[in-house]
Amino acid sequence: MQIRRQFLQTLGSGAALCALSPLSALAQVHAQVKILYGFPAGGFGDSVARRVAERMGTTSYSKVAYVDNRPGAGGRIALEALKTSQADGSVLALAPVSAMSVYPHIYPRLSYRPEDFKPVSIGAVMFIGLAVGPAVPAEVKTLKDFLAWAKANPGKANYGSPGSGTLPHLLGALLGMRSGVPLNHVPYRGVVPSITDLVGGQIAATMNPSGDYLQYIKKGHLRVLATTGKKRSPYLPDVPTFIELGYPDVTAEEWYGFYAPAKTSDATIANANTAIVEALKNKSVIDSLALGGLVAHGSTPQDMAADQKAEYERWGALVKQIGFTAES
Repeated sequence: MQIRRQFLQTLGSGAALCALSPLSALAQVHAQVKILYGFPAGGFGDSVARRVAERMGTTSYSKVAYVDNRPGAGGRIALEALKTSQADGSVLALAPVSAMSVYPHIYPRLSYRPEDFKPVSIGAVMFIGLAVGPAVPAEVKTLKDFLAWAKANPGKANYGSPGSGTLPHLLGALLGMRSGVPLNHVPYRGVVPSITDLVGGQIAATMNPSGDYLQYIKKGHLRVLATTGKKRSPYLPDVPTFIELGYPDVTAEEWYGFYAPAKTSDATIANANTAIVEALKNKSVIDSLALGGLVAHGSTPQDMAADQKAEYERWGALVKQIGFTAES
C-alpha cells in the first residue's frame, strides 16, 4: 500500500510527511478547534492529539485548538460524539485505525460505521510487540524459546493485552493459531496495568505498543521478543519482526488518525489536513512523539482512506478465522 511504502522508506528520518498545498487564503479561521480523543489523558495517543493541537493553534486554521478526552468503550465514545458534531472543521477526533478496521467486525451493535467519518490525516504510527517478564525463565530469549516454554507450560502460557477486541489481543490470538501453541488471553483495562503485572511476574507475556516497553527494557525488567511491523522498529532495531520469524500475517502497524464528520466539505478536509501535516513537521512534535516510540506521520486524506479500507478488509477475514466477537 502506498501509505506504508512511503512510511517505510522514511523510517530513518523519523517521520513521513507529505508536502501538501498551503491553506487557502479564503479558508475559514476557527476561533477554536476541539480534538476528541477516546482514551484518558497521559497516554501516547493523547500526546499525538495534544502536540498537534498545540501547533494547530499557531496556524491560520484555528486560533486555539485543544483536546477533549472522552474515555471509555475502547475509544468509541469519542467517535459517537464526533458523528453528531458540526461538520465545519471545528470538531475533529483522533482514533486508532483499529476503531475503523477491527471494531466493525467484532461489535455487532456498533453505534457508528467507518462511513460516518471522513479521514483527514494520519498522525503517528506505532508498532506492537510481544514481551516476556520474570514469570518466564531467563533462558527464554527468543520467540521460538517462548513458544516451546508455553507449549511445555500450558497453565502458565498467558498473555495480557490492553483489552478484549483490541489489535494486540487479536495479534496474540493469531500467533497462537499460526504457531499451534495455545496462548491464553488475559484482558486488562489498558496498557499500564498489563505491563505492571508483566514486570511484577503475575503474567508471562503481554502484547502491547512497543513504545510502552522502552523504559522497562532499559531497566532490564522485560524482554521484547518480536514486533509486528513490516520492518523492524526504529526504536528496537535489534528485535526481529514476526515476519522474519516465520509468521507473516502477525503483522500490524497501528496508526492514530484524525477524522471529521462525514458531511464535512472536501475543502474543509483539505485545510484541516494541511494544518495537521504542518504541525507534524515540527521538530519538537517529532521528538516528543519519539519518546513514546511513535513515528510522526502525516498523510493525504486519500492515502489514509485507502490504507483504512485495506485494513478493514484484511481484519474482516482474520477476525472470522480467530472467531472472536464482543459477545464471545
